[in-house]
This record gives sequence, C-alpha cells and structure tokens, in this order.
Amino acid sequence: MKSRCTVLTHNKSRLQSSFELLITLSLGLVILFPLIIIAFIQLSNANVSVSSIQSQQAISKIAGVVSLVGSEGYPAKQFVQIQVPPGVENIYVGNTLNGVGHSITFVVSTSSGPSYINQYVSINVSGNLGSIVGQGSYLINVSAQSQCPSYTDLQCVYITPVS
Repeated sequence: MKSRCTVLTHNKSRLQSSFELLITLSLGLVILFPLIIIAFIQLSNANVSVSSIQSQQAISKIAGVVSLVGSEGYPAKQFVQIQVPPGVENIYVGNTLNGVGHSITFVVSTSSGPSYINQYVSINVSGNLGSIVGQGSYLINVSAQSQCPSYTDLQCVYITPVS
C-alpha cells in the first residue's frame, strides 16, 4: 500500500502538469488571437483591392467600346459584356447626374467610405447604368446618337443595360 505522502506528491505533480499545460495553451491563444484578427483585416483589404481592380477593368472595357462606337458615329451600336465585382454601389455615365460628360465612374464600397474608380473618355457620353449595382455579368448597349437623349444639342454615345 502506498503511503499518504506518496499519493499527495503524485497528485501534486499531476496538478502541476495540468496547470503548466493550461498556462502554455493560454499563452498560445494570446499570441494566436491577434494574428487571426490581423489576417481578417488583411483579407478585407485584399477584397477591396480586387473589387477596385475588377472595376477598373470593366470601365476600361466600356471606354474602349465607347471610343470605337463614337469614332464610327451614328448609327453605330455595339453590345459589350462586363463583369461587375462585389461592392459596387453605383455606376455613373457622363457625370454624377448621368448627364452628358466625359467619364465613366464606378463607386466601390470600402471600409473607409466610397471609393471612386473613374475613366476619362474623349467622346461625349451619357447613359444610365444605375440599375447595375449587384455583382455579376451584364450586357451593355453602347450606341452612337445624333442627338443625346439627356441633352439634344449634342451628339454622344449613349450607354444602357440590356434588359
């Protein structure tokens, strides 16, 4: 039979081992938790960057077709398929009121507020792509107009989504 002193020493060493394991695991979690938070923040920033890059690609594609159709003049028309990334809040054509102008702008939502991705086009452009705000693939109608619908004294390229 074991003496009482041997049992107490054995229980004390098991208790000490359990306590040491608990301390080690706690320190590991204290170190790991901030790393997980930093990883999530970096992932969020990467998603915003990807949305901005994809928005710029879509705008460049539209601007190229606008230049082509505008150089051909009325009644030239072309359809273009664009990929709208997640986070796009609005799309402005011409200016922020969708009147006649020289820019196409995607408004991308970021953690620090909206980010404006803009492309200048040398041709008068107008249209309304405001209904395209969800992520996905959309077909766009780009047509040269002898009289711009939003301002009849100018020729322009008019851009609308195909429904």
